[in-house]
Amino acid sequence: MKLNSTVTLTLVLLILMLGAGYMSAIWGLTIGLEALKGVNQPDARPTNKIKLRKRNSQQQNAAVMLKEEDIITNVNARIEGKGKKVKPEKPQLEKQSSKQSSQATLVADVESLQPGFPRVHKTQGVTLEVRSARFSGGSLRLKVNFKNEGDKTVRFSSSFLDVADDRGQALSANTEGLPWELPPNGKIFPSTVSISSALLDDVKKVSMTLTDYPEQQLRLQMVDIPVNK
Repeated sequence: MKLNSTVTLTLVLLILMLGAGYMSAIWGLTIGLEALKGVNQPDARPTNKIKLRKRNSQQQNAAVMLKEEDIITNVNARIEGKGKKVKPEKPQLEKQSSKQSSQATLVADVESLQPGFPRVHKTQGVTLEVRSARFSGGSLRLKVNFKNEGDKTVRFSSSFLDVADDRGQALSANTEGLPWELPPNGKIFPSTVSISSALLDDVKKVSMTLTDYPEQQLRLQMVDIPVNK
């Protein structure tokens, strides 16, 4: 009789444990489902991505419907404005170019006003013109123009340029823009001849001689160029 009571008690306890475990499982599952509400797994399928891109593209390319009143207003504005010519404003770059060109012309005019200038020498259709002689940046700068109205191209080299003072002493000079070739088209080629101020103490005049290269059959010469300090 005692054995039966023990077995019965064991079975009751086992049933209670199983029931408690079952209830705990049900309760945990319920809490988990509540926590996962609203959470969806990301769709990584390529076909869905393509469909989504097509849908977005179609939305972007969708035609924008205009109001009838706006269309009528635009048409009337065009009809009323038809035949009116609007003078286009010059671009800023063109304005700056015109301004720079005017300034360059003004500078050239000022240079030509220097007393004793311009000085011109011409031989065989080739012209050498000295427009001005001014000190700037520690050197005497001679503004020179070349022009060829002859019948053949003339070539020059800076090594064939001789500069001397009024005592006949040779002076070292640098050239900027000296034309290596001077075509017979009558076009003006500007250049600059620079002489260091340290070489011009007590010098009142300078001379310049240039022969063509390599034949040396053409001789351009300018003497008694005044040096005004």
